[in-house]
Amino acid sequence: MLAEHTDEQLLRMALDGNEDAFTALYRRRQGPVYRFALHMSGSPQVAEEVTQDVFLFLLQRGRSFDPERGVVGAYLFGVARNYVRRAREKSHTEAMMTTPAEDDDPELVTNFDPVGDIARSQTSAAVRKAVLSLPEHYREAVVLCDLQELSYADAAEALGCAIGTIRSRLHRAHEMLVRKLQNSAPARAGFSGDAARCLS
Repeated sequence: MLAEHTDEQLLRMALDGNEDAFTALYRRRQGPVYRFALHMSGSPQVAEEVTQDVFLFLLQRGRSFDPERGVVGAYLFGVARNYVRRAREKSHTEAMMTTPAEDDDPELVTNFDPVGDIARSQTSAAVRKAVLSLPEHYREAVVLCDLQELSYADAAEALGCAIGTIRSRLHRAHEMLVRKLQNSAPARAGFSGDAARCLS
């Protein structure tokens, strides 16, 4: 059964023309890639486009994946990171051409209709907004390590930096988030508790 194969095995089979293997890999990894793009961009539309682009890239250039350097999941996040950056640059350029710059960028607000009580909804919205307001390199560390639960090594591979850099970025990002959420439930709970669950 394909479900028992590793990502690496599925990728090899997909690149050899096995459509079922590609479908299995897509079903397994589409959700995490979409959530990464959503948390990085704040836009469901961008997240959908990035997810499609990532898997098209995988079909066209998946042979560039080197299993000696990391796992398929980290590779996909690295590809997604590049597409998110391109989308944000394009969005920024188009905004500069059509409207004057504004402090409140609508791209930074996620249209999310949470199920549950109002308190959790407010907590979720506050944390999402705080994460989206982080500088990109800190936001990447939070999304990969806290939300996607990648190891430091896999996150470092996805971002092309050292493990120590991931650790320091994550530590700094958590400090910034706690400050941003001082008067809200996430700050009192600590980012790694309720706040992280709100973002998953």
